[in-house]
Amino acid sequence: MMKTLSLLATLLIATAAHASSAPAAPAKADLAKGQALSTQVCAACHTADGTRGTPANPILAGQHAEYLAKQLADFKSGKRKSAVMQGFAGTLSEDDMRNVAAFYASKSAKPGAAKNKDTVNLGQAIYRGGIAAKGVPACAGCHSPNGAGLPVQYPRVGGQHADYAEAQLVAFRSGARQNLQMSAIAAKMNDAEIKAVADYMAGLH
Repeated sequence: MMKTLSLLATLLIATAAHASSAPAAPAKADLAKGQALSTQVCAACHTADGTRGTPANPILAGQHAEYLAKQLADFKSGKRKSAVMQGFAGTLSEDDMRNVAAFYASKSAKPGAAKNKDTVNLGQAIYRGGIAAKGVPACAGCHSPNGAGLPVQYPRVGGQHADYAEAQLVAFRSGARQNLQMSAIAAKMNDAEIKAVADYMAGLH
């Protein structure tokens, strides 16, 4: 009997020790704090709610929170290059990044539109079917048919400013922005193809 009780006590102690050493769940994002950061830090370039600001800057409203937080962390560490964004991100804590990312993710992106009717068919063909002759896969395979992307893995591209999307694809192609998967894809695309698919994505919703 004593041996049984002793064994039981040992098991209980071991279980309690394991539970106390388990990593704590991440804190829940605070949208109010995220909104405050958006207003104080981000609004000048991205607007207070992350909607349709200057075409050279990305639309953040409706973007996946995990993706936004990762980009901020990459800017802060210097993994993703931008003198402007590194300066802003450098002032943010992990909690700040999680809060402001969640705030923008909670907003609904306003619909955009393709502007160049002469290239919309080319853009659609690339987005939905890729470029078989060049080994370029369909964008829809990762970013979904409507451009909504996939949380954690792939960002939303539907409704994004065409100018910004084009600039990022060019940066992937040149190596100025590092991403093995996207760099390999963009490297096979010419300027006309990049411009066409960027314009087409702007109209997805």
